Parts: sequence; C-alpha cells; structure tokens
Amino acid sequence: MRRVLLLAFCMLPLPLTAQVRARALGLKPGVFRPGPLNAITDVAGVAVGQATVSLGDSIRTGVTAIVPHGGDLFRERVPAALHVGNGFGKLLGVTQLRELGELETPLLLTCTLCIWQVGDAVAQYMMARPENASVRSINPVVGETNDGALNATRARPGMAAAVQQALAAASTGPVAEGSVGAGHGTVMFGWKGGIGTASRRLPASLGGHTVGVLVQGNYGGVLQMAGVPVGPLLGRYAFQRDVERDVERDVERDAGRDAGRDTGRPPGDAGAEKGDGSCMIVIATDAPLLARNLERLGARAIMGLARTGSSASNGSGDYVLAFSTNPRVRRSPDASVNTNDELGNDAMSALFQAVTEATEEALYNALLMATPVSSRAGTVRPLPVDSVRRLLEARGIKP
Repeated sequence: MRRVLLLAFCMLPLPLTAQVRARALGLKPGVFRPGPLNAITDVAGVAVGQATVSLGDSIRTGVTAIVPHGGDLFRERVPAALHVGNGFGKLLGVTQLRELGELETPLLLTCTLCIWQVGDAVAQYMMARPENASVRSINPVVGETNDGALNATRARPGMAAAVQQALAAASTGPVAEGSVGAGHGTVMFGWKGGIGTASRRLPASLGGHTVGVLVQGNYGGVLQMAGVPVGPLLGRYAFQRDVERDVERDVERDAGRDAGRDTGRPPGDAGAEKGDGSCMIVIATDAPLLARNLERLGARAIMGLARTGSSASNGSGDYVLAFSTNPRVRRSPDASVNTNDELGNDAMSALFQAVTEATEEALYNALLMATPVSSRAGTVRPLPVDSVRRLLEARGIKP
C-alpha cells in the first residue's frame, strides 16, 4: 500500500512557483539605485508596448516596441548607436543608423523570420501619420532573436496587426516581463527566457542621469547569478554532455577500465548545448550623448551580459542599440547646423557602471519573470525560483 501511495504522490504535477523580479531574491547588481519602476520607462518619455502572438499549437512569438519619446519621431530624431557583441543575426535598418547616428522610428523587437514583416508594418505606421504625409523614406530599426525552439518560425505569421497592437499599447508605466511580446518563445540557459528590464539613476553629484535597459533574452552559456554558479548547481549548462563524458572517462581510467568505451550518450552538438541563441539589448538614457558615446555605452552592456554567464557563442547574435532622449541632442532632418551639448568623455564612467548593472539585472528579470510556454515542439519551463533562492541564501544573498 505504501508503494502505491508513493507512486500516486509522485505522479501529481508539481506546483509552479510564483515568478519574481531579481530584487525579491536579493539580486541587486552594483552600487547605483534603480529608478522608481526599475525599468527602461524610468527614462522620461520612453514608452514600451507589447503584443504576444499565440496561434494554434505552434505559433509562439510576438512584438515588443520601444518608443523613444511622445513627439514627432521623424522630425525630432534621437541620437542612436549600435554595438555588435557577436554579429550572428539579422538587424534591420542599422546601416543608416550607423551612418547618421540617429533613430527616426520606434524600435521594434520580434522573431528572426518576422523582421521584414515588422519593418514593413512600422514603415506603414509612420507613413500613415498626418505629419509624415510627404515623407518618401523611412528607416525602421527592427531587432530579433530566433525563437524556433518553441515557435514554428518558418510559418511566418502576418505580424502587421501585432505591430499595430504593440505601438497602440505603448505606455510610459511599468513594463511586462517574461514570456510576453518578443520574448514569448525565447529560451535562456535551457529555461524559459523573455523580456526583462531594469534601470539605474545616478546621484546628483554624478549628473543625476537615468539609464534604462530592456532585453530580449534568448541565449545560453553557464548561468551565474551574483557570481553563484546556478547553472552547474542545477545541472543545466552549455557543453554539459561533453563535460560529463570527460568526467566519466576519467573515472573509468582511474578505475583501470577502458576509458575509450562508448557511453551511449549523444554528443553535445546541439545549438543549446553550445550556448547558442541571441540577445537584444536596448538602452535608453536622458544623458545628453551623441552616437560616439552611445556606442561606448553599448559596449559596456556586453559586460552585464557576460556577468550572467554568456560567452557570446558562435551562434549567438548579441546586439546593443542605445539612444538618448535628451532634448538638447535631438536632431531635425531639416537643420543645416546642429549644435549639441554632449557630456564629456570623463563623465561617461558612471554611466558605464550604471548600464553594466542595469543590463545584468534586466537579464535576471527576463529569466525570473518568465512563465511556462508550450507548443507542438514541447514545453519550456522557467528557472525554478525556490531552488535559486536556496542557492543564493546559502551564500548569504537575501532580500
């Protein structure tokens, strides 16, 4: 009887732990404080809207829109820059962004094979605005990650409606995180990934500027949180099969048995086993920066990505797009001369620290706020919050 009862108990579905943001577990990277929302929308005027696309048993994708300010984006262009950590990906509109150092549309994130549809929808959205009735050239900027582990990405569902929905929903308030919008079908470190956000506000003595980060996490590696090797401790990390095969061979050799025997385990050659995937990072700041220093700011975001355990594998497209909302550096396409008050180079160090911290925390939030997503391909579950809490508390990391 005891065996029967035990079997019945083990077959019950395990309860899902409520997902939490990083700070609820004591994960507070760095020294600077976040803004009130701890989100990219702490940068005044920045709005975020999202549309999640879930169709039938196989479409699991979406759109996330970042709107730099509530004015005329085409005529009040914001300085912008791109930093490429690893260029294995598709990024629409970046040659003009790099050439001119400015952004003239909302910035959209979506799935790999959806970017052209999304770009077309953004162009239609911009041209439909009355103030743009005479405009004959629009440069949408659209980023992506490959959500093909859960999403039937080759199906390429029409995304125009999702773009319109995301732009219409754009708000300067709290940002939904986890398995929403462009993060609906993404995977991080073998667990469910998604959208994450965080911010940092500098002390008045350092300028008082705000830096906000939003991420679309869909990458792998060896997960660590505040230096704790969470991935290895939970038994899920890149190259795991190869590492375990090596250990098994060593054990066999030390025991005097045939170390070259076939263990019967498949080689670790799948993309996830190598840490492949992608990560899009979007930075907004109210600090008056032009493209050169925005690109330098973007380069430091990669440090926050690395702190989570990514090594930017060959198959990981890791891109950072950064823009400044400060009215003093906005540009009109009709101006013959632009005069700008930009921060000096020596004033950048605090911003570098802030963006590294915010990026790390945004990526933790993307993981910790994700919820399970199922499709015909299977189910990807989120990082087990209770297990992570115990690992962190064992090392003195508490809320």
